[in-house]
Amino acid sequence: MSRGAQAAVREPLVPDGEYSGPAPGAGVYGISVAAELAGCGIQALRVYEQRGLLEPARTAGGTRRYSLDNINQVRRITGMLESGMNLAGIAEIFRLESELAATKAELARLRARTRR
Repeated sequence: MSRGAQAAVREPLVPDGEYSGPAPGAGVYGISVAAELAGCGIQALRVYEQRGLLEPARTAGGTRRYSLDNINQVRRITGMLESGMNLAGIAEIFRLESELAATKAELARLRARTRR
């Protein structure tokens, strides 16, 4: 990422260690509150979900419920968009990050097994 692109990445809504509300992964915010907290429009949240960039929880009735993690993910998406990336590129970054996390977890599992 270029120097200018790094400047556009938004900080998380609440920095690590400074949050005392519901669990960061708990879906507690309705779509309008989530959009306001994330600094984007309601339709943007729907588009991000359609593109697989965001996965809010759903109530039994199908209503979306957004978590603090979801809101911070949207802030990340918005920052990437502001730095000139498109949604397909962002989706690829998220896919690669997920793949890397899975690979690291597998490596840790294998290292623990070989230490026995």
